[in-house]
Amino acid sequence: MRLTTKGRFAVTAMIDLAGRQGDGPVTLAGIAERQKISLSYLEQLFGKLRRHGLVNSVRGPGGGYRLALDSNAITVADIIIAVDEPLDATQCGGKQNCHDEQRCMTHHLWSNLNKRMYAYLDSVSLSALVKREVKPDADMAVLKSIRRRAIVQVREIAAV
Repeated sequence: MRLTTKGRFAVTAMIDLAGRQGDGPVTLAGIAERQKISLSYLEQLFGKLRRHGLVNSVRGPGGGYRLALDSNAITVADIIIAVDEPLDATQCGGKQNCHDEQRCMTHHLWSNLNKRMYAYLDSVSLSALVKREVKPDADMAVLKSIRRRAIVQVREIAAV
């Protein structure tokens, strides 16, 4: 399970939009130029974001997009879901029919991962991203240390 460019670009574009709210409506052309994202791709994404009530379009000269809600009320999960990004690590899409129409042995593992991913993404507001309040998790150092230790062990076994 990977977050695709669709989700990454949508979050990036929303951060750009939220960071420029005080300047009036923000054009997709401006976001496209600043973030190096295709304008036609942004148009598709913003159509979905608008249909989900996360942005409003402003027509006419000086038009563009605005956030439909306060940036504190929009989470990364809201953005990801709005652009139809799958947040599912299960093979069956949650239907529990992944192994000969039965639940596979790892279904609960991946289902629990889905819940944790969603809970984390739902805990991060657009406002926090704009203010750069999202910092690396301290546990990442532990994860890197575990990986390093595993590599060293594999090398030691291979040398024997």
